[in-house]
Amino acid sequence: MPVKINRKVPRREKPKPGGAVRAIRRSALNLMLESAKGALPNEFAGVLRAYDGVVTEVMVLPGTEQGAQAALYKFHMLPADRSVVGTVHSHPSGNYWPSGADLDLFDKFGTVHIIVGYPYNVNSWQAYDGRGRARDIQVIE
Repeated sequence: MPVKINRKVPRREKPKPGGAVRAIRRSALNLMLESAKGALPNEFAGVLRAYDGVVTEVMVLPGTEQGAQAALYKFHMLPADRSVVGTVHSHPSGNYWPSGADLDLFDKFGTVHIIVGYPYNVNSWQAYDGRGRARDIQVIE
């Protein structure tokens, strides 16, 4: 009679979309900073994708309008995607504190928002929660 061996092979877990954001990949941060530089003198805008609580990608929505005073997101162009956790945009003035319009956006969409300011380096950005409170997120490789 054949002997049945029951072996449980550990499965590698797939990254889960979204999650409470605790970190950002350096590559995603660098992409934000370079995109903001490239948009000068206009604002840059995108949405953040995260897996297992780590922002890994920045996505620019088709039709997003970039202007000197504001960037207009076209959220109707956003695909159904549970990994999208918030927004990023730039302030060419160098001030990375949220405006009233920013706070309205934060309140309606996502859980983490990043504003990058001129000169667009690793020290000129800030993350915020949905209520506009500054929060720290770790930069990881």
